[in-house]
Amino acid sequence: MTDIRFRRDRETVAAMQAYLRSIAEDNGREVDQLKRNLRLALREELTDRQRQTLLMYYAQDLNMREIAEILGVDRSTVSRTILRGERRLQRCLRYGAARLLGEPKRLHGRT
Repeated sequence: MTDIRFRRDRETVAAMQAYLRSIAEDNGREVDQLKRNLRLALREELTDRQRQTLLMYYAQDLNMREIAEILGVDRSTVSRTILRGERRLQRCLRYGAARLLGEPKRLHGRT
């Protein structure tokens, strides 16, 4: 069996490196804007219970059973609250993050 290998000449390697540098643009500004939008959405778009539950789940790293015990509700209620909060945040952030995530912008919630 013949061993066929791709040979990389210096010109090809240099071209590939230049291409990779050109597509690896700095997106720090977009990430900062996304973080600001997330903080704003957490503050203004979620219900108090959604915000509290999401912060317990993500920031305090509590599981759904632990959150349910603290809040005195069923685990399924915690699960639904987290899901609804995440969906609301996704809707709020979708427009602002469309460029960063490479998704097409959607207007008025239509696809």
